[in-house]
Amino acid sequence: MEYNFKEIEKKWQQFWKDQKIYEVDIDKNRPKYYVLDMFPYPSGAGLHVGHPLGYIASDIFSRYKRSSGYNVLHPMGFDAYGLPAEQYAIQTGQHPAITTEINIKRYREQLDKIGFSYDWNREVKTCDPKYYKWTQWAFIQMFHHYYDNKANKALPIKELIKQFETSGTKDVDAACTKELSFTAEEWLNMSEKEQQEVLLNYRIAYLADTMVNWCPKLGTVLANDEVKDGVSIRGGYPVEQKVMRQWSLRISAYAERLLEGLDTIDWSDSLKEIQRNWIGRSEGAEIIFPVKDSDVEMKIFTTRADTIFGVTFMVLAPESELVGKIVTSEQKAEVDKYITDTKKRTERERLSEVKKMTGVFSGAYAINPLNNKEVPIWISDYVLAGYGTGAIMAVPAHDSRDFAFARTFNLPIIQVVVPEGEEPADVSQWDDAKDSKEGYLINSGFLNGLKVPEAIERTKEFIREKKIGDVKVNYRLRDAIFSRQRYWGEPFPVYYKDGMPYTLDESELPLELPEIDKYLPTEKGEPPLGRAKNWKTKDGYPLELNTMPGFAGSSAYFLRYMDPHNDQALVSTEANQYWQDVDLYIGGTEHATGHLIYARFWNKFLYDLGVVCKPEPFRKLVNQGMIQGRSNFVYRIKGTNTFVSYNLKKDYDVTPIHVDISLVHNDILDIEAFKKWSPEYKDAEFVLEEGNKYVCGWAVEKMSKSMFNVVNPDNIIEQYGADTLRLYEMFLGPLEQSKPWDTNGIDGVHKFLRKTWRLFTDREGKLLVSDDKPNRDELKILHRTIAKVTEDIERFSFNTCVSAFMICVNQLSELKCHKREILEPLLILISPFAPHITEELWHLLGHTSSIIDAPWPKSDDQYLKDDTVVYPVSFNGKMRFKLEMPADAKKEELEKAALEHEAANKWLEGKTVRKVIIVPGKIINIVVS
Repeated sequence: MEYNFKEIEKKWQQFWKDQKIYEVDIDKNRPKYYVLDMFPYPSGAGLHVGHPLGYIASDIFSRYKRSSGYNVLHPMGFDAYGLPAEQYAIQTGQHPAITTEINIKRYREQLDKIGFSYDWNREVKTCDPKYYKWTQWAFIQMFHHYYDNKANKALPIKELIKQFETSGTKDVDAACTKELSFTAEEWLNMSEKEQQEVLLNYRIAYLADTMVNWCPKLGTVLANDEVKDGVSIRGGYPVEQKVMRQWSLRISAYAERLLEGLDTIDWSDSLKEIQRNWIGRSEGAEIIFPVKDSDVEMKIFTTRADTIFGVTFMVLAPESELVGKIVTSEQKAEVDKYITDTKKRTERERLSEVKKMTGVFSGAYAINPLNNKEVPIWISDYVLAGYGTGAIMAVPAHDSRDFAFARTFNLPIIQVVVPEGEEPADVSQWDDAKDSKEGYLINSGFLNGLKVPEAIERTKEFIREKKIGDVKVNYRLRDAIFSRQRYWGEPFPVYYKDGMPYTLDESELPLELPEIDKYLPTEKGEPPLGRAKNWKTKDGYPLELNTMPGFAGSSAYFLRYMDPHNDQALVSTEANQYWQDVDLYIGGTEHATGHLIYARFWNKFLYDLGVVCKPEPFRKLVNQGMIQGRSNFVYRIKGTNTFVSYNLKKDYDVTPIHVDISLVHNDILDIEAFKKWSPEYKDAEFVLEEGNKYVCGWAVEKMSKSMFNVVNPDNIIEQYGADTLRLYEMFLGPLEQSKPWDTNGIDGVHKFLRKTWRLFTDREGKLLVSDDKPNRDELKILHRTIAKVTEDIERFSFNTCVSAFMICVNQLSELKCHKREILEPLLILISPFAPHITEELWHLLGHTSSIIDAPWPKSDDQYLKDDTVVYPVSFNGKMRFKLEMPADAKKEELEKAALEHEAANKWLEGKTVRKVIIVPGKIINIVVS
């Protein structure tokens, strides 16, 4: 009987579905293990072979853990909100829910074909009202909580109100947008609207004026990762910086806890470092610089307070509210123009190290509080309003960006820090403005003779003494903008009364998306929800017109998987205390500073509320690499429609053109198919190589439709089967590394499966498996494979597991081993990688239950040691022959056997043995003269 993968895979996929093999429940008799994939956005393009890489890895580990006795939770769902579906709706008028559902169905079909062990009973879709009810619920909780710095956690806003009623802001130490000061009496005399405005300053979910990436053409705010080179990634439309009143989440309040949590989780050092840099903790001083001839004060934050004597100019962010207060009438027109130009650049462009420095003088001067010198105030886009205070003291001798700005505008540079025993350098000769910050002496003011660390501390003390600032810890992490001017997103459970936001009662959730006639902003410029009829509460109050961003639905989906059908809570206490957290999370590094930060913040907030039992959501995280496409090229002779083969192109002036890889086999072009591919090539002519072949060039590039190198997994499954696809993706190389897809190598993996099949059955379908007892050689092959594969799975070294399977099957085939005691454990080892063929063979052996529940084999140490050792025997360091000896042979026995071996006679004749050097298990070296 031949290995018919099409029948086998269809049969067992249906069996697993009918028997609900992968559905799991709480089982307190078994330890839990939670394996999670970063769930996909269901695009219209469907999956290509690069997408399942991480899914296959997580599936292997899930099956392995289940076989090892764990109760494994392995769910899947869909991150269903997104701009592509909305843009398609705008273009076609089709509701994005219809498009999304079609795409989800296609993704589900593709995933099922690969044979994943997902518990689809727990599937979540972020666009499902039953799901986003809990996103809305979480938002309501954030609105009604504030972050208490003393308690170091979120507390109900009611407790803050009580403090205001009894003592005002006197004893309040809370995360806020700006520092406020009022008495209890003043609070009680405020109107309801005034009180609500004050509370927005403290709420974890709050409204505030924020600088955003605004895309007029799309009519919405975009996240930084949705913008590149000043235009939207979706559509390529211009993006500008704009101040808008937006919902934000006070994630900055959790900055220190987000940093501390990194020390408790098993993530790669590189990923942790990315998050640490993104959070950007720095200790320093906040210093007040008065503005000359005004009541305005500039607050700046610096980690190098000791360099204050080197300040030669100040810089304000163009968005800073101080700009309008300090700019002189003579400079106003120039400043206004500069601010307008700045709006066209994104934050990433402004922070780019290679950008050309730009700026404009404000006309105003600040006073250095330590030496009372006047310092010109400039405005430049290399300073951002959201970082620190939106203002800096520029010390060009000790900061590369300040140095570049000073050089651009011919501003003075004063060197403050000089090496011990040296005079200040002529800074006009400097090529590098950075100092090493170690072993330097201060050559200014009261800091003379101090080394840098001492000088920093002394300056902080001085600032406090003179009350011109304070010591402070600053973070680069900024609050997350949480509004989008889109239709296709979670509606906010918010209405407005007297212009102030209030939340719906939890009993009114979910607030579902209304129907609208178009998916565009209104004629008044309102978001698309402004088109909805009766978008009001029962009492007639208008509902929020913005929707939540994409990351809203993905920030707690891992918790919902624990208890997906609960309509009373996001997750029950019982479910959370059992599943607790994600033991293994697999996904791409592109989410390091987005999703992973937001999800950790969201989880910590829920931890403060007692909803979850673990402060960190993802215990271990593995980043899979990328499967790159292997592109093919044809070479057109310039000015013609003639194509020259790869090895002949050097004789012509050619242009390389990407060609669809489906038209190429082993780099040989199907010429007739190519002619039919595009009308442009219908009459093409070809200069062929020997053998009348057209050889294509190739390159490894990102898998992309535009490069015609996308490989559809459905095609691979149709031709080779899902088990071959699974094994081959793992065989390509280490999981964490990027590697090229090359269909040319897939045949070898498919032949391995056919060879495995041959160990069990002959060509006529007769079962070859016997109950004969295995010999020692066969047991050694099996147990070494068990030890190797078990260790490698634990290390996520799946490519070496596949190699071990191939070696094992080859060795057993050579021994003509068909013994049950050997083959059954081998099937269990292979089953996480190739579940269909192993399930079929498992049942052919007479089993009635699924192989997924078969206990994982354990290796026996007695078969892991060699019975014999082959020693290379050398004479005076040169190897002359090999000697096989028992592994436990003593030195005297080894020496005797080597000297008496017939091959030794030639090298001993007429010589005297001076010494015999033996390294047990390694070598025998005979020294003669």
